[in-house]
Formats: sequence, C-alpha cells, structure tokens
Amino acid sequence: MIYYICKYTPVELFAGFGEECQLLNPSSGDTQIADRLTHPNVCSFSRALIQKCMEKGGTLVLTDCCDSIRRAYDVLKSEGHDVYLIGLPHKCADSGQLYFKNQLLKFIDDYSKQTGKVFDPQKFYAAFPKAEEDNKGDYIGITGARINNELLELIDSISPLPIKNNTCTGKRNLSDPLKTQDMDELIGSYARILLSQIPCMRMTDVLSREALTKDKNLRGVIYHTVKFCDYYGFEYAAWKKNLPLPILHIETDWTQRNSGQISTRIEAFFETLNIDGAEKKNKQSCKKPGFYVAGIDIGSTTTNVVIMDSGQNILSFAVCPTGARAEKSSRAAFAEALKLADLTQEQISNTVSTGYGRANISFRGKDVTEITCHAKGAHFLDPKVRTVIDIGGQDSKVIRLDENGLVKDFVMNDKCAAGTGRFLEMMAHCLEMNISQMAACGLKWEEDISISSMCSVFAESEVVSLIAENKKVEDIVHGINKSVATKIMSQIKRVGMQEEYMMTGGVAKNAGVVKAIETELGHKIFLPDEPEICGALGAALIAAGK
Repeated sequence: MIYYICKYTPVELFAGFGEECQLLNPSSGDTQIADRLTHPNVCSFSRALIQKCMEKGGTLVLTDCCDSIRRAYDVLKSEGHDVYLIGLPHKCADSGQLYFKNQLLKFIDDYSKQTGKVFDPQKFYAAFPKAEEDNKGDYIGITGARINNELLELIDSISPLPIKNNTCTGKRNLSDPLKTQDMDELIGSYARILLSQIPCMRMTDVLSREALTKDKNLRGVIYHTVKFCDYYGFEYAAWKKNLPLPILHIETDWTQRNSGQISTRIEAFFETLNIDGAEKKNKQSCKKPGFYVAGIDIGSTTTNVVIMDSGQNILSFAVCPTGARAEKSSRAAFAEALKLADLTQEQISNTVSTGYGRANISFRGKDVTEITCHAKGAHFLDPKVRTVIDIGGQDSKVIRLDENGLVKDFVMNDKCAAGTGRFLEMMAHCLEMNISQMAACGLKWEEDISISSMCSVFAESEVVSLIAENKKVEDIVHGINKSVATKIMSQIKRVGMQEEYMMTGGVAKNAGVVKAIETELGHKIFLPDEPEICGALGAALIAAGK
C-alpha cells in the first residue's frame, strides 16, 4: 500500500503505475519510537507520522511543504523506510507549475526505474475523482490545519448539521486533465490542476482561500490549528476579525488527551448557533401546579444542584464534593437538594445536567455545556451582565453575552492548569495553608511581588524560591493572585472587554483573586451570593424552559 498525507500528492500518477494510494492521517498516541528518533520540539503531527510508518510499514509519499515534513522524511529514510519526497513549489504561477511538472516527470522516471513498472496514461485518466454534487443544505465548515480522524468524528457526532472537511485531509478537488499523447503536455496539465486547488496556508498566494467562506449554506466555521504551527494562526486571526459568521477556534497537539475540553467547546459553539431554536429567549415555563425542575452541574471539584419551581423560584441548592464517580456524586447532591426542598425525585418534571460529567448522569433529561448554562444563570441573576468570568477547579473560561443572555463568544483555557482552582490549591499546599487562609491573607500584602511563569509547575518553583528568600507569605500570595488575574485578563481581551462583569465558580469566593482581577480590569465585578451554583442554575432554567 502507498500512503500519502497532502492534497498536492500526485495520487493519480501512482494509479498510472497500477498502485493504490490511501490517505494516512494518524493520531498521536504512543510515540515512543518517534521520540527516540526525533527531538521533542518536532511537530506533533510529524512525530505521529513517523511512529505510524515505523509500526505499519508500506510506502510513504511526502511533499516538500515544510521543515517538519522534511525532517520526517530524513528520519524515515535513515531508518530504511520506503519513502519519497516530491518538491512542492510555494507559488502557483507559471514558474511554480514548470518546477512542479519537472518534479513529477522526474518522479515518474525514478519510480519506473526502481519498480520496473510502466506508466499507463489510461489508468492515470481513470483514477481522477468523479465530480460530486455538493450538499445544497446548510452545513458546518471545518477548516484550518489538517485534522485527525478522531477529532473529525467527534465533531460530526456532535454537530446538528452536516460537516464539510475543508482542511488538507478533506476531499481533493481536481478538474479533468488534458487528453494528449504528449507526456510533457500531460504532466504539465496535471501539475497545473494540482496547484489550482484551493491553496493551503503554506502557499505564497492564499487569497483564493476566501472561497471557503463565501458559500451561502455555510452556517458556521470550526477552525483547527496545530500547536506550535503558525501557518494557520494568521488566517484564523483575520477570519475572527472579519468573517460575518460564527467561528470557533480549536487548537490541538494532535492528541486526544484534552478531548473533554474540546468536546465542551464544540457543543457550546453549536448551542450558540441556535439551529433548532432551542436557545431562543423564552421566559415562559410550565404553569402547571407542582412543576419542579433540577439543574445539575458536575465539575471536577464540586457537584452542584439547583431545584426550581414553575415560577423560576430557587427552592433549594446543594454543593457537594465530586468524588471518583460522577453518577454517585450527582445522586448524593441531588438527594440533598430534594431534602432541602421537601420534594421527591418523582416530583421533578425535568432534569438538565452540565459540567464535565454531564453525559454520565443516567437520570438526566438532557445535557447542555457549562458555557450555555453559565450564560443563562448569569443573565438570570443580573441581565446587565455582558461578560462572565468562570474559574472552576479544572478550567477557566470567559463568556461574552448579548442583551438576551445568549452566548456571543467564549474562550477556555487549554490543558494548562494555570489560572484555575487546581493551580491555587497547588500554591496553597506549597505555602502550607488551606484555600480559606490563602484567600484571606492575599489582601494584606505590602511588597508587590510578581510570579512571572504562567506554568503551574514553574510557578511552584518560583514560590519555593520566594520562600527561600524569606519573602512574606502575604506578598507571595498577592503575586499568585496577580498571576491568575493576568491569565484571566488575556482571556477577557480575546473575547473583547465589555461591561458589566460577573464572576462565577468556586474561585469567586477567593477575595484576593477577585480583587486582583478587578485591579487589572479597572472595573468592579458583580459576585453572586453563591457563585458556585451559577451553572446548575442555568441548567435548571433550561429545564424549566422545556
């Protein structure tokens, strides 16, 4: 089997030799072999490619598109793998087409000498993909850098609309080749056809990529980038600023280790599209006597439950530690909230779950992402709020709302724990105090200390060094609080600063962190009486609206 990774690969040439080609789109799981053969700074896709080829064998054809692919070629070649590298021009003009034609002609000659096979133009012509009629209905466009199959399948399983893969791993769009007996003319025509596809961002002239956003049936864009690969980051920044369509940015390191966070982002994005009308503002709830609903928010640290009646009055709430099993924790918190409301589970007409464990609650009626739920809860508590800052145990997020409480934009932290409750717990442990003590002493600082590192591990090292320098604990805590505020401010600026501000999540009870964020903002932050239950409140409101 011959494998390829790039849409500019001359797949049809191999068909002319009677060979079958298959797209190789490996995920990065165990990369022990690749890590032994390459430097850890090499692109994660290239490492996954090396690992898969070393495991699987077969012939690999690469195009000379970037340094990382060239490095993968060098490594595989040195290990005796059957691999070809075809020069790819970065310009599609006449000079680029001439260069590419010569590269293809050289490849045909080399491959024929190496294998003893003769190129058959008729097999070449027959291999061209038949034109397929595009779906005329609405769809979601997946674009940006190449995307692995697992992530593509995840998006497809969540999306309420068909998806169209417009990345390098999507369909190759080729026009019909020139029918001629002249080999030079034939391959020249073929080179022109390959280079006439919508260009990838490694090409010099990328203006025609705008065609990806012009389809009237395009309802939204999910833009994927690979960590430490800058090519597509520039395009995303321009699209985010100018594209009159909803756009979600997801960045991966070509692994599925943060699939939970990515799934939350994708689901929240689809919820904001309001495709089925479910998220339209609707203050009407069932007026039948005895109508009660529950919202359950299963977070990494606590599980929160809110029970409401038909008049959207909060009857009770419960906050319990999240244990090893989401189902068990949710049932315990639910039972406590029912007891406080003097109700039984049979009297609850609808239950909506949210949070990371939302899909694992067997008695839920529906699950909704915490992005949408925090937005609904915040709007219910104060309709003037336009920016919600939610810092939980495992993640931090900033959500922009419109005047109806619907999500306009949001950002979440990646896999890094910096700026989260877990980060503060680590720092408290380092200072030999609990979270409550840390929250209080952070307001009594004298020396303005800065913790420069945004990494939790490195920040802990800085704290240890400050302790060794005999710095006051209060000053160190102030520096920690400032580092959290800096992280949150970067997220706020990404969605756009807009008053009024509300802070939710367990960290909202940390007065030192709140004060540090207010100082960075230059604006007061509204704090709910019980900031931890805002997500569960939003879930209950959604349950009441159904």
